[in-house]
Amino acid sequence: MLANSITIGLNAIGLMGYSNAIARDRDKGIFQRLRVAPLTAWSIMASRLMVQLAMIVLVTVAVFIVGFYADGIKLSVAGYVVGLLAAVLSGAVYLGLGQAIVGFIKNADTVNAVSRLVYIVFIMVGMLAELGAMGQKVKEAVKWSPYSAVKNLLSDGMQPQHWTQQSTTALLVTIGYAILFSAMGIKWSRWSSK
Repeated sequence: MLANSITIGLNAIGLMGYSNAIARDRDKGIFQRLRVAPLTAWSIMASRLMVQLAMIVLVTVAVFIVGFYADGIKLSVAGYVVGLLAAVLSGAVYLGLGQAIVGFIKNADTVNAVSRLVYIVFIMVGMLAELGAMGQKVKEAVKWSPYSAVKNLLSDGMQPQHWTQQSTTALLVTIGYAILFSAMGIKWSRWSSK
């Protein structure tokens, strides 16, 4: 339950929050003005990412608190720590995907539409396929999708005493997605929408 809630939140932060904010700022010329400042390009982007990582930590802690008080879900101290670290790592997947979308698409309105569509597809296909509503073949295919890999990593991270080979595979797949999406986002990144 906590893993699904955090996964949905990470999706929203990276796909809809981050990508739309970057697209709007790029359209308004904010990045062009920042490039004139005596700052390096990486420090400009790092500051944007740090805000998003802070949001990820905040959302994760809020889900832990609500889970504890509303549903009585208690984790070990290690479960909270590893779960929080897994959330930050998993957030990199969706921040990288958001950066790839905003880098590939110039228009801010199109970024908004595409990020919402990708968000819905990831959530709906991930959840429905895991329940078996789309057939066994789709269920197996979606097992290592970004949504499922992140959810499995979060779920297993919150119970580190039950860490298995599948948990390690989910960790490696999540790192792979984060690297892939971030590399695409960096390659396609534009400072101007023109």
